[in-house]
Amino acid sequence: MSSVPVAVVTGSNKGIGLAIVGALCKQFPGDVYLTSRDPGRGQAAVAQLQQEGLRPLFHQLDIDDLQSIRALRDFLKEKYGGLNVLVNNAGIAFKVHDTTPFAVQAEVTLKTNFFGTRNVCTELLPLMKPYGRVVNVSSMVSSSALAGCSQELQQKFRSDTITEDELVQLMTKFVEDTKKSVHQKEGWPNTAYGVSKIGVTVLSRIQARLLREQRKGDHILLNACCPGWVRTDMAGPKATKSPDEGAETPVYLALLPSSADAPHGQFVSNKTVRPW
Repeated sequence: MSSVPVAVVTGSNKGIGLAIVGALCKQFPGDVYLTSRDPGRGQAAVAQLQQEGLRPLFHQLDIDDLQSIRALRDFLKEKYGGLNVLVNNAGIAFKVHDTTPFAVQAEVTLKTNFFGTRNVCTELLPLMKPYGRVVNVSSMVSSSALAGCSQELQQKFRSDTITEDELVQLMTKFVEDTKKSVHQKEGWPNTAYGVSKIGVTVLSRIQARLLREQRKGDHILLNACCPGWVRTDMAGPKATKSPDEGAETPVYLALLPSSADAPHGQFVSNKTVRPW
């Protein structure tokens, strides 16, 4: 078993994820795994970084597929005895003018962005070694979507005692409400991506609370962050930040020094803790 520290970045064959892998290859003192659903695209991305003199490793990971997540979990457990850095970057977004019915957009977007991310956390958080760092890539859209929720929903999402099961019920209810075309009447904003990222931010707050309660002596720090508006396939060419600039906050959180005890359970943008 290797004693080398290990970092994993989900959804990292392009865009912000690829930039995060590149930065970690330069700054993280261990093995860095680039992951993607499609092995061909993943290997091509690895080759691209190798041409820059970097040395990422590759492992297949489709966060929509529990078997794929568990295969990565077993590999990390066997080869490294755990995990030091996890960056949950994988996510999807429909384009603004996409004509796919909203209920379908809601189901597909939440399946990956919330439920897929949650499954990765369920399987990999128990592997986190002492002083581990977990970064869940959320979005400022989670804040604006929260502001667009009813007062009742805002209270639930801001609660310091909400449980993971309660959050899952709320995310499931959103998808069901969209199918019945009653989501706005039920107090939801009209953005599937925004609701999925509310889920990621609130999930991060819950996970951080549990780590504090159950593994206090391990000094693991877990946060949600917004990379900013970044020029990627997802956000388009008009966005204000380059992928490297978008990677800055996730990488900052992934590399918080072992002496740090904060931020933890926070929503961070431009390396600054934002109110939730």
